[in-house]
Amino acid sequence: MEKAPGSLSVGGSCPQKTAEILSSQYGINLFLAGLVLTFAWAVHAVGISKSHLLSYLITLMLIQLLWMLWYLCRSCTQRRLIREKDTHAGARWLKCGITLFAVITLILDSFKIGYYVDFSNCLSAAEGIFPVTHAIHTILQVYFLWCHAKDIIQSFKTLERFGVIHSVFTNLLLWTNGVLTESKHQLNEHKERLITLGFGNITMVLDDHTPQCNCTTTTLCSIFSQGIYYLYPFNIEYHILASTMLYVLWKNIGRKVEHHQQHKTPFKFHGITVGMIFGLIVLISTIAKVVVYLIQIGRSKNKSELALTMFYLHAISVLALMCTAGIVALLIYRLEDRSLDNSKNPARKLDAELLVGTAAGSWLLSWGSILAIICAQAHPKYTWYNLPYSILVIVEKYIQNLFIIESIHRKEEKVNDDIKTLRIVTISRGSTLSLTPAYKEIYNGRAACDDGELPYLLSGSVCAREDPGAKEAASQANCPVMHSAPEFPFYSRNSVTNNKRRILKNIAAFLFLCNLSLWIPPAFGCRPEYDNGLEEIVFGFEPWIIVVNLAMPFSIFYRMHSAASLFEVNCKT
Repeated sequence: MEKAPGSLSVGGSCPQKTAEILSSQYGINLFLAGLVLTFAWAVHAVGISKSHLLSYLITLMLIQLLWMLWYLCRSCTQRRLIREKDTHAGARWLKCGITLFAVITLILDSFKIGYYVDFSNCLSAAEGIFPVTHAIHTILQVYFLWCHAKDIIQSFKTLERFGVIHSVFTNLLLWTNGVLTESKHQLNEHKERLITLGFGNITMVLDDHTPQCNCTTTTLCSIFSQGIYYLYPFNIEYHILASTMLYVLWKNIGRKVEHHQQHKTPFKFHGITVGMIFGLIVLISTIAKVVVYLIQIGRSKNKSELALTMFYLHAISVLALMCTAGIVALLIYRLEDRSLDNSKNPARKLDAELLVGTAAGSWLLSWGSILAIICAQAHPKYTWYNLPYSILVIVEKYIQNLFIIESIHRKEEKVNDDIKTLRIVTISRGSTLSLTPAYKEIYNGRAACDDGELPYLLSGSVCAREDPGAKEAASQANCPVMHSAPEFPFYSRNSVTNNKRRILKNIAAFLFLCNLSLWIPPAFGCRPEYDNGLEEIVFGFEPWIIVVNLAMPFSIFYRMHSAASLFEVNCKT
């Protein structure tokens, strides 16, 4: 028998906590097994091929598909029941974002299918089944998240915990697989670029996973093989977003929710023109920089050095502007006296943890670069720009994290008692009229009408006493409203508050576009951590490449997650 939402007894909390621990351990072991298999394939372990890894991932996706179908069928049969919802989870803009990434992921799957058809003579069947299964998995998962991301599951809780956590770690493994495949491609290109920069003393062994047979259609094979790697960044973001949304769903299982009205905060372009203009300038210049960088890097030593110098100068300018904007926003917060909302909210807690956790990836790379610059014996001119760039990366994330976390925890501003709309009732010829006067007239009316006077508006500002005998006379004679002394300070304070809010919205819009801009270069192969060569000399080629390959995915995700959080801040401000 199903229990009503929120009616979980004290005695039943122990089994549910046990189920939560068991399901989390199941998910971690599922992930670790896949991680070891992925690592074994990456290092060409004896007896481990790509087909083994893909078979494992296909099995996980099929299990998740069965669970999602079961959940959807059960929800359909119980659609008349009133279900608890977490209003903070699964925001519409987040669903739209994951849908966009999912559509591009489906294009990626179609490219993989075409690639398999062209090389079918020497590829395993798993490489053809995987993109088909992944496409079906993507479609059903996006539909599931659109319909049920806000659910607070109160029935079959033990089973659902295992189903949801299985889905979380399945997406994390698919994310890991995408990151590894894309990183191996970037590493091969990086090794070729280092030769042009003059670092010939580094051992160059290309990691080749290309099929050992001829393509049936050369032109199509080239399009598919090159197009796949340009689409991988979107696939990577899709899976990490899906795993975070599913994790919030898992944390909400059996949760008791306080019932309160959740105000919708739609995004509006009004009042953020300045922030949007500067942000778009940064975005357009970043796209141009990436195009020039990818064209110039690796062509010759001189062109590569110019490309790296251009990258660092542009990044230093953008990061300096972002630091300044963040400091201004924090100063505005210090001038305001508003408390923070410390209520339990899994989605908000996860956002804050992801911001700090994924920022560690960039901090690790930055500290590595700083140490390399200090310890290196020879310093090409372009490497000195890496020092202020690395310092600004650390400082900018400090400031931005503080701004975002404080913004999402701030309580919504309450309406001042002095500007509440009053309901005015007047009696005229036996009829009752409800009038809503302007804020200014209400405020002045309150100041002018004392000793039991009731302010109301009728053909101007009129004051009438509560004396029944005076009501009719008062309805025919107008009493001018006296302007009170506090009128101008009140409106001055209100104007200052509106200006602060407008500045904060512009800062949030500017930082939103800047984070999107800073996501583009590393996501599409513009990675100076690979290309400047200084770190490889100090730390050694293999150790530094391992550090970059581990830290870079978190750095890329940080920018996209920050952009999503700043979009929410803009809506909330």
